Amino acid sequence: MTTIQTTSPGGLAADAAVEAAPAPAAPSAQTLLTPSEVAALFRVDPKTVTRWAKAGKLTSIRTLGGHRRYRAAEVMALLESVAPAEAALPAPRAAGDATA
Repeated sequence: MTTIQTTSPGGLAADAAVEAAPAPAAPSAQTLLTPSEVAALFRVDPKTVTRWAKAGKLTSIRTLGGHRRYRAAEVMALLESVAPAEAALPAPRAAGDATA
């Protein structure tokens, strides 16, 4: 809350409390991720994320500077669809395991 001191027509000073209104959020406000952030989530190289965007696996948004950004909701949905597939893979063998 911001307090502003004002003067009345009679010359008396009075304190008026003015509450700053929060800026309205844009209706299409969404979290955007950089290629590096997406790559860290999938544990791949950022160039792989760019290739996925070119292949149509992910939708990218271009900034005014030409950089790619990815919608967090779409990235999380893709991550969740990939996670069950990874759980179905067999566990890697330890280095000392030898089967004949």
